[in-house]
Amino acid sequence: MLRAIDRSRFEVIPVGITHDGAFVLESDDPDRFALDPAHLPEVVDNGSRVRWPESASSRELTVTDAAGERSLGDIDVVFPILHGRFGEDGTVQGLLELLGLPYVGNGVLASSIGMDKHFTKTVLEGAGIAVAPWVTLTRASLDENRELWERRTKALGLPVFVKPARAGSSVGVTKVADWAELDAALEIAFAEDGTVLVEAAVIGREIECGVLGGAGSPVRVSVAGEVVVSGREFYDFEAKYLDAPGVELICPAELGDGELFELQRVARHAFEAIGGEGLARVDVFLTDEGFVVNEINTMPGFTPISMFPTCWQQSGLAYPDLIAELIDGGYARGSR
Repeated sequence: MLRAIDRSRFEVIPVGITHDGAFVLESDDPDRFALDPAHLPEVVDNGSRVRWPESASSRELTVTDAAGERSLGDIDVVFPILHGRFGEDGTVQGLLELLGLPYVGNGVLASSIGMDKHFTKTVLEGAGIAVAPWVTLTRASLDENRELWERRTKALGLPVFVKPARAGSSVGVTKVADWAELDAALEIAFAEDGTVLVEAAVIGREIECGVLGGAGSPVRVSVAGEVVVSGREFYDFEAKYLDAPGVELICPAELGDGELFELQRVARHAFEAIGGEGLARVDVFLTDEGFVVNEINTMPGFTPISMFPTCWQQSGLAYPDLIAELIDGGYARGSR
């Protein structure tokens, strides 16, 4: 949360969400949440409870802790740096809309579409944007007619990727190179979500770019970065967040002028197709037939090894200026 001191300075009020959904007042020490392969950072329940405004007529945040109840002041803009379900899927955004609190990033609809891989693909395909062929499964559909769904799935050919529909950071994703591995991969994915995608593997270079703007402001697309996988099956959670070996991130990616122009056109089209606002990272494959969109991440990572800030830095937008622009966009949302 951010509270304005003046138009150019904000005070940060760090609010964390525990696994049980409690809103707690967190430490503002960034070292508390440093990425450590031996111990991932976690919001623990410290006993405090942050209280949202009682109605949209107020922006006052309060906290109750061992010292009693006190005001945290009026909130000017919320920066929901949250990943996964109940974070970037439109739920928190809906809460903020109900409270009338301005916030950074995508709205309810774009967040929910971007979080659900099935509906992302459905919307993009309807907009004429190439996506990888896929089959969407639930336990109920498999129980009803397993033979039918297995036939449709195997029609995709090998290899395939099995993914939870609504999970981020490659959690629950398995690459299947033999149909004998499919059932185990489905169980891993179903452990994360009740809906699962089986997706045809796409042969091509993995390219990513950042998008800024939307909702009345011009949409801009960064230069491209490339994920080069050499010692792993795919760009998994460990590589994304724990800097595991076997993956190299290259930015800017080596693309011809025509290829970069087309990538930026496709990324802009995809962002606008889901009703994007604020920011996103668009991930694509560059194949012999052109660009195939893999994913739209509506709240991309901001770690030192994350592609989104790196692409913008290589585009001439420094990290502090990137953060300032996002905050300004959320702040302006309150005046619309």
